[in-house]
Amino acid sequence: MNRIALDLGFFQLYWYSILIALGLFVGIVIIIREARRQKIKEDFFINLIFYGTIIAIIGARLYYVLFNWSYYSQHVVEIFEIWNGGLAIHGAILAGGLFVLYYSLKSKQRVLKVVDIIVVGLIIGQAIGRWGNFFNQEAYGGVVSLTFLQNLHLPEFIINGMKIGANYHHPTFLYESLWNLLGFVILLIVRRFRYTHTGQPTAVYMMWYGLGRFFIEGLRTDSLMLGNIRMAQLVSVLMFVAGLILFINKFRQSRFDDQYNARPIQTQEMQ
Repeated sequence: MNRIALDLGFFQLYWYSILIALGLFVGIVIIIREARRQKIKEDFFINLIFYGTIIAIIGARLYYVLFNWSYYSQHVVEIFEIWNGGLAIHGAILAGGLFVLYYSLKSKQRVLKVVDIIVVGLIIGQAIGRWGNFFNQEAYGGVVSLTFLQNLHLPEFIINGMKIGANYHHPTFLYESLWNLLGFVILLIVRRFRYTHTGQPTAVYMMWYGLGRFFIEGLRTDSLMLGNIRMAQLVSVLMFVAGLILFINKFRQSRFDDQYNARPIQTQEMQ
């Protein structure tokens, strides 16, 4: 598996970087389009995305480095080599989420409405970005047989890419990518539903991603650990529970209250 997409000698472009950038681009396009539909100022989301992306990437890297500090404390320079992989999505969600909270309140925008718009772009970005793990041959699962992979009717290049060393492995990157892609479709439907309340797309994202990541993480061989606990599974449980509570609270409202797709009331000055 060749990790390098372009090698000019003095410059190397990695597939990991390309796939992460592509995921960001697609996610941003979807977010901006929805912001326009919701009549939210475009400048707000452009600034939010610009600074939020930087903070999320830093958070993703710091989260990964902290849970692998025994290694990075001896290889400090490698902390900055993010093209080699090592971006933890939960770190990105935590750091990016805190910035969204801060900037939305500062700009007097409703936090839940902003997050509802973001999560649809986020989950498709995650689906695309997971393919970067494939080219880096990371985020894979335990050992399986060649027959197992063939029975999944996978393309030959994926099967070949899952042969790491002498063994074949679960393509957990693919499981999560497909799970997120399906979640993207579900969120598009939920977001367009007439009686969806503000906050419910966020709740669905938290439940859907938390549920899928919990089980997929159980197959992986490179989990970030806190003692004997897989951190991704712990965070996934917390995400699912928080999402379920939010969804139920919103579901209890009248179907006509706080609709996500309610048109903003426009006022006209007296002439």
